[in-house]
Amino acid sequence: MQDLSSEISFKTARSGGSGGQNVNKVETMAEALWHVAASRFFTDEEKEQILQKLENKINKDGYLAVKSSATRSQLENKQIAQIKLQELVAKALIKPKKRKATKPSKEAKEKRLENKKKESTKKQLRKKPGMDL
Repeated sequence: MQDLSSEISFKTARSGGSGGQNVNKVETMAEALWHVAASRFFTDEEKEQILQKLENKINKDGYLAVKSSATRSQLENKQIAQIKLQELVAKALIKPKKRKATKPSKEAKEKRLENKKKESTKKQLRKKPGMDL
């Protein structure tokens, strides 16, 4: 996992929730912002992949934003937001494995056909006598 700390900037604000007067006075909520396109750590291909996978979390200016207001400490919230951001980026860079095409086994085909026969006979038995055309 890349250490993006040199490229991350932070915004703080007053957070809601428990904390009493602390909530009203101290800006403990931290928002980590990272400009994807301006990053020096990733290739253009990787940046494009990040932009595609995290498009819902990237604002119109191209910043990936992650908020944290889990604790009453601004420093801890900054650390949590930074870790969350780095985990998001790491997950976005994972390439999914290609699916191998497989055919159903002989047993699976037979089982499917047997079920079809059972369903068919069940529905035939539901018909009223003399309804055949």
